[in-house]
Amino acid sequence: MEMHGQILKMKTELNHPVQYYLPIGNKHLGMNQWIGKHIQFHFNGEIYCLDCGQRTKKSFNQGFCYTCFQNSPMSSECIIKPELCRAHLGEGRDMEWEREHHLKDHYVYLAISSGVKVGITRDTQVPTRWIDQGASYAVPIARTPNRYLCGMIEVSLKQHISDRTAWQRMLKNEIAHVDLKEKREEVFKLIPKEYHKYLLKRRHSKYSIPC
Repeated sequence: MEMHGQILKMKTELNHPVQYYLPIGNKHLGMNQWIGKHIQFHFNGEIYCLDCGQRTKKSFNQGFCYTCFQNSPMSSECIIKPELCRAHLGEGRDMEWEREHHLKDHYVYLAISSGVKVGITRDTQVPTRWIDQGASYAVPIARTPNRYLCGMIEVSLKQHISDRTAWQRMLKNEIAHVDLKEKREEVFKLIPKEYHKYLLKRRHSKYSIPC
């Protein structure tokens, strides 16, 4: 089999096991069937911007041409640091895009990959975000109406819980054994009172899933 085209981030489907699909051009290649088999990738030297699709000599911020790196909302600093988001103040590179992506419900969650980590994601990205990060289990702890508030809650927890995955341990399947529901109760006590109205106090949630 031989396929040609621009490669994008893999798509996932929650199943047992999780199904992975690699976008190549306008097609999707099921990847589970290739586990344990030999495959080859050949780079033809052409780079295309993730946003505008134009060919570029150099990639900025993991996939953008320089113009989009400077101007696209997909490349703004709050993508990495949600606490810097200003969409709730009516400010952003593209307010229509901000309303669609950052002024929507977001979740703060705890996940187990290599160990317990804290993170945030838009409601439409559950459970995709957890799968992308290699989580074995995940549970939401708060729901907010925008990205900024989720970012502020995450920042308040970073001094207690990591926001990073030790991917080396994850790939070795060195997974921490932690009761996330008990951990969630502990974490509730660490969140500043001004954000308590966003906490998900129910012990069981439809979004609490093993990945």
